[in-house]
Amino acid sequence: MTTLRAIFKTMRPKQWTKNVVVYAALVFDGKFLELPLFLKTTALFALFCLISSSVYLLNDLADIEKDRQHPQKRHRPLASGELQPRYAVFATIVLVLFSLPAAWLLDPLAGLFLAAYFVMNVAYSFWLKHMVILDVFTIAAGFVLRVAAGAAVVQVERFSPWLYVCITLLALIIALGKRRAELVALEGDAGNHRAILDEYNLNFLDHLISLTTGATVVAYSLYTFSAQNLPENHLMMLTIPIVIYFLFRYLYLIHVRQLGGAPDELIFKDKPLFFSAAFWALAVVVILYVSNYHP
Repeated sequence: MTTLRAIFKTMRPKQWTKNVVVYAALVFDGKFLELPLFLKTTALFALFCLISSSVYLLNDLADIEKDRQHPQKRHRPLASGELQPRYAVFATIVLVLFSLPAAWLLDPLAGLFLAAYFVMNVAYSFWLKHMVILDVFTIAAGFVLRVAAGAAVVQVERFSPWLYVCITLLALIIALGKRRAELVALEGDAGNHRAILDEYNLNFLDHLISLTTGATVVAYSLYTFSAQNLPENHLMMLTIPIVIYFLFRYLYLIHVRQLGGAPDELIFKDKPLFFSAAFWALAVVVILYVSNYHP
């Protein structure tokens, strides 16, 4: 039981919230209320949770020695010795051998995107995370592949390409914010824990975050004005201030509070951030499914 608990902890279930973006196509294509497609998307969500967990297991296996020197990561099951590497290897193989065929059976194109996600993240674990700038772009690409898989499984008809742009930019902000938080937390010893951090500094990251934040606001605003899948009443424009507040709040947390190292936890711990995201989601549903309803 202790081993199973350690495996589950290493699978990082808290990170599964990232896979919620697979529902983006279902919601924005106006098919959220279609039960068969909702169930297929939910199955895809579960498969992304499993395949991403296999990557976390593999990543922790590769970084055991480095994690033992990290002030927080040394408490992870593999680094602390709570979980034996052979059990982590076995769990990784099981997750991969189940997830890839299951995704292919669900939808061949979605299965291809999930396989690409796995291969890309394996490459990230061993190579890409050591390449400056490409490391954060790889993280962003992971979100795009999730969205693309969700679009494939619902056979999307009206999903705007602008949403891919917005999701990519938002993912870049989060990835850059995480790098910044790591630099601040580890101070002058950052490079000894993760070599790629020697290639970054706070000034450079702050410039990239500012640039990407501005681009996100512009891209989202253009989406609300021009996307063909939105109601003709242009009510989606009303969500622009919510998005701007969410971004400003996140910038406040990473610059003033020096947070951002665990963005998946931050959105639940910071109430203003959480409620702004929840209010945006509610507003989107109302605009797409209520204000545009014509009996």
